[in-house]
Amino acid sequence: MTTPAQLREAGILSMNSRNLNYISKYNPRRLLPLVDDKLTTKRMAEKAGVDVPELIGVIEYQSDIRKLKSILEPLEQFVIKPAKGSGGKGILVITGRDGDRYVKASGESLSFTAISRDVSNILGGLYSLGGKTDVAVIESLIVADPIFRDYSFEGVPDIRVIVFRGFPVMAMMRLATRASDGKANLHQGAVGVGLDIATGNSLRSVQHDLPVHHHPDTGHNFSALNVPHWHKILSLSAACHEMTQLGYLGVDLVLDKNLGPLILELNARPGLAIQIANGQGIEPRLKTIESLRKHDLPIEERVAFSQKHFGVSANN
Repeated sequence: MTTPAQLREAGILSMNSRNLNYISKYNPRRLLPLVDDKLTTKRMAEKAGVDVPELIGVIEYQSDIRKLKSILEPLEQFVIKPAKGSGGKGILVITGRDGDRYVKASGESLSFTAISRDVSNILGGLYSLGGKTDVAVIESLIVADPIFRDYSFEGVPDIRVIVFRGFPVMAMMRLATRASDGKANLHQGAVGVGLDIATGNSLRSVQHDLPVHHHPDTGHNFSALNVPHWHKILSLSAACHEMTQLGYLGVDLVLDKNLGPLILELNARPGLAIQIANGQGIEPRLKTIESLRKHDLPIEERVAFSQKHFGVSANN
């Protein structure tokens, strides 16, 4: 059994240390609403010229649900999510239509009444932080880059990059499975694949925190996985520091077949499972950034620094 001392020696960042030494220190409370509300984040990103999925509509009040049918009627595919949700809860991904029913990534079909009920639950705060009333955000469905077809079950894979003081320091890809209902959520059974910050190549993969080598549904080996547009992904992630002024954040991106990398959402309290996916602790990288005399470098210089100092070759 691994002891706390061994974890510290390995550079593993604990939740307490993350909260005290990084989130509290570098993320002013006044700025947290910018990323805690996905609708606010989306509008802020659009204003800053950062690419995000298209916003189709917003349902703010229970009385607005009567408008839902007319919004969804022309759509074959879409995503409905709570603006203030966390952990992937309450996100509904519709990938097609079967008559008057809506088909999820898992193949399950829903009636319009069921979707209306889900939206009502979102508005009531069932999925929001602290159970506060919320709004439902309707977005266009990402058309996943076909390069990942063998690595994900139905749903769209996403990429999580941890950015500290504007420097991308660690990354992983989250791949949907049948168990995760087509969602790229590790807690629900998605696979996490650690990525070399220098190249976007896969390092190791885990499901439910245990090592795996093949996708549980497609059977494809993760060792050959490489993420295209890697430099742009790192640059977009680093740019989110200027956009939010947050010092420690998780940037979630997706690769659209036609549009390339898109910012999906931001997280001011990113989880720690990325260390398990990468097979190493993140704290030494954070301390390296803290030790720099100058942090307000251009994005290109910050990305180059991270690739040079945190890539696989730099750690061997």
